[in-house]
Amino acid sequence: MLYRRRAPDTVEVLVAHPGGPLWAAKDDGVWSVPKGLVEAGESEWTTALREFAEETGTHIADPGLDPLHLDLVHLDLGEVRLKSGKRVHGFGVEGDLDAEAVHSNTFEMMWPPRSGRMQSFPEIDRVQWCDPDTARRKLNPAQTPFVDRLLDALAGQSSR
Repeated sequence: MLYRRRAPDTVEVLVAHPGGPLWAAKDDGVWSVPKGLVEAGESEWTTALREFAEETGTHIADPGLDPLHLDLVHLDLGEVRLKSGKRVHGFGVEGDLDAEAVHSNTFEMMWPPRSGRMQSFPEIDRVQWCDPDTARRKLNPAQTPFVDRLLDALAGQSSR
């Protein structure tokens, strides 16, 4: 979960809207954090970095860090379980990006259904910066704990 501070006590988080025709007319409750499957031999953190790059077209980078950015400062936000049973492990990373410049990788599916015609769609069709309350409304309900865990972690940092 990419986040940015807009003022000392104001945080915004980046949420992603799923691409494709099945999600086009849906809004609240369907957005997500960029995510994907862990590949063999890959850590959850490495997966998060790879998936973020694939789904946004942007690498989370910090000058001077190793090429894979494995030592990038991040907050472990734990795990949630989606309705489907899939588990998602979240990380919080401070950064910024231009939401208008995001371009996602694509997937293919038959569309319209039973047409025999394959079409390509972006995995995410847009991203949006939002305040925590808006993020909780837009995110898949199973992922909303990431927002609260991020805020708790940031509050813990500022109290030190």
